[in-house]
Amino acid sequence: MPLFRRLAVPALLFSASTALVYNTFDGEGFPACYNVTKVLSPTSVVEMVSIVKQAAKDGSRLRAAGKGHSWYDTQCSDAQTVIVRTEGVHGIYDFTLPSGATDGSVVVDAGVTFFQLAEYLHERGASVGYTLTNWNISFGGSVAMGAHRSSIREHSMVAAGALALDIIDGTGNIRHIERDDGNDEWLAASTSLGLLGIIAKIKLKIYPDTKVYAKQDTLDEKDVLNGDIYGLIAPFATANLWYWPYQRKFHHRYYDVVSPDSTPQEGFQNTFSVTEVEAIAARTLLDSGKYLPTSNMLAEEIFFGLWSKPNFREKTNNTEIHSWPVYGWNYDVLIGGLYPDQKPEWDYKLAGLTLELAFPVTMANQMLKRVRSLFDAELSKGIVMTSTYRSGINIKFGKAYFDLLGQGTYNTSDGADWTKGTVMFDFPSYRPTIGDHKRFNEQFYHKVANTLIAEFPCRPHWTKNSRDVLTKSVKNLDPDHLRRFNEVRKRFDPDGIYRSVVGEILGFYK
Repeated sequence: MPLFRRLAVPALLFSASTALVYNTFDGEGFPACYNVTKVLSPTSVVEMVSIVKQAAKDGSRLRAAGKGHSWYDTQCSDAQTVIVRTEGVHGIYDFTLPSGATDGSVVVDAGVTFFQLAEYLHERGASVGYTLTNWNISFGGSVAMGAHRSSIREHSMVAAGALALDIIDGTGNIRHIERDDGNDEWLAASTSLGLLGIIAKIKLKIYPDTKVYAKQDTLDEKDVLNGDIYGLIAPFATANLWYWPYQRKFHHRYYDVVSPDSTPQEGFQNTFSVTEVEAIAARTLLDSGKYLPTSNMLAEEIFFGLWSKPNFREKTNNTEIHSWPVYGWNYDVLIGGLYPDQKPEWDYKLAGLTLELAFPVTMANQMLKRVRSLFDAELSKGIVMTSTYRSGINIKFGKAYFDLLGQGTYNTSDGADWTKGTVMFDFPSYRPTIGDHKRFNEQFYHKVANTLIAEFPCRPHWTKNSRDVLTKSVKNLDPDHLRRFNEVRKRFDPDGIYRSVVGEILGFYK
């Protein structure tokens, strides 16, 4: 039963002359921006350029908004801002993949989502490989915020699949940037946080389409915490762990390539869809967990059992798949989307709060043992803490990827070894719909965040952390990387029209 991964999609579809709150997809009560004066929905790059030129002339602030991957009130600055929605700018061009070639390329507009491109490429026998993420997020937004899938063996950060970017800078000019790891403009654009401008077009590397398998094992907590975590992940094209702290178990899910003619099965993964009955039952149980820890304990038991089974259907006839491994085409198995008879969980007011921090993968055991100790410290006081997310706590991984502000960069001033890759601790938790909306034992979640930031060299996910977490995380970022990024930002956006709370926290507008 999938629960509440919130994707920040604008809730306003109009322009206004007075300041309004701009909400995430969860709607009222989940602000992304507080002081929005207009919401514009261009349908072409030419129109976006015109909007930026006018804003530069008027001295207005702008922020691009894609299909969404933002959980908190950090998308804009707190000053008056115009939102530019990119989802109406979704052209796909210049497909090139010669017969027999190992790779090719395609150009996409800013608002193209992974699902849109996956369909387009699959019809032409191609895919983007492992540089992909959730089904309804735009490529422009994914590159800007450093989105990634989970892999140590393969490049799975979305920006790693980009060959060139067109960015509309703060004056309304389009800057074309080719991949060049020795150029700070490229290294800043690779995880730009939207501070350089609106990503208008992306040239992506593509590959012949493949079939893959998905398999999942259940592991005892002690065997993971004391085991070879790197060895569980590195052999596979993509892999991750789901942590169930109350169960003291992990699910280990891993994927790799199989021959296209090895199986007729065409599995399709459900990432965020749920029936109304499931949603109401889950929401009722989790709301009671605000006051009753036993409800959260029961919820984790239920979710653990459900997540032990494949969350896949056969694409050709929509029937459930009951056993591992599951086989299917690249995107369908790695990401999937919504089942045709269900809706996304956020449509049923299943919402959550998030924390995601990246650590050197060499510290994976140490970090997870520290997390376990924080759960145990609550237990010693008679307080049972659990995971309240449909698939447990997501432990993801990333191959080292050098840029200035990405989670997986290396050769940084903290002295830690990031060259072997990263481990991401992604801890979503249910936000009750009742009372003051605080979680059971609310202070525990803040203690986890504060402890990990204080004790480890770690980096924040740019859109899945609160202002407080981002502010406390700055001490762990490389000052020289911040300086180099800001020098590029000043050239691209000298008047700061793309300013955001994140950029302010990083000290770019002092």
